Amino acid sequence: MIPAPFSYQRAGSIDEALAALAGSDGSAKVLAGGMSILPLMKLRLASPGRLIDIGRLSELRGSRPGADGSFEIGALTTYAEALEETSLSFARDCLLGIGDVQVRNRGTVGGAIAHADPASDLPALALALDYSVVLRSQRGERVVPIDGFFEDAFQTGIAADELLVALRRGPLPAGAKGSYQKLEHPASGYSIVGVCAVVALGEGVVTHARVALTGVGQVAYRARAVEAALLGGDGSPGSVAAAAERATDGQTVNGDVHADSRYRARMAVIYTRRAIDAALGRSV
Repeated sequence: MIPAPFSYQRAGSIDEALAALAGSDGSAKVLAGGMSILPLMKLRLASPGRLIDIGRLSELRGSRPGADGSFEIGALTTYAEALEETSLSFARDCLLGIGDVQVRNRGTVGGAIAHADPASDLPALALALDYSVVLRSQRGERVVPIDGFFEDAFQTGIAADELLVALRRGPLPAGAKGSYQKLEHPASGYSIVGVCAVVALGEGVVTHARVALTGVGQVAYRARAVEAALLGGDGSPGSVAAAAERATDGQTVNGDVHADSRYRARMAVIYTRRAIDAALGRSV
């Protein structure tokens, strides 16, 4: 299908992109890799009045690891580039499960976070790693924790005049290990259920636990009940299994043609247990 009429502007700088966003009536959309917005426009599920292309802004590309273990990644960094730059094996597992080679060569990490697809893999990874989102506008810059950034399916806390420029996190806790496990649709590769777990053990006690799920509800979310059940425990298989049973606490679980809500809820429990076990070094 052909998109509805729209105007196109290629931004030559971040300032130019911010000026274009500030001067729009709220109907403008940002074009990065185009892997999400362009298919929606062709289906007329999205009809922006203006498309602001930031794809050539090299200053928004690449990662910046800190000496203290902190990490910042530019919004225009592609999945393929992120694969080369991350030192976290479970992050690579997550990124390798996104689309195909063509999608990974074009799709961007910032685009995935801004798009907020409830079945996207990257939001769960970002939540489990406690990333923050760096947003910029002509009014200034603000840093927003990603926990709470996703407001609804395809809706975030980005204001109409703001541009997502980077993702940023602090150093991981000592001894923290992670895992990403997902049940994917066999044709599309989208997550029916995806779970990222980051866990640290100290002297036989769980001292840090972040567990995030995607594909389950209207947004990717942290499973706080699971985290609370893990903290202070011994991380034994039995304690992990009991904690995983709370994977969907407080959530309205999606049901669709790919998986009804009951099946998806059960898979959320199973894949949460697998992700935590794998993070703790147990085979799954």
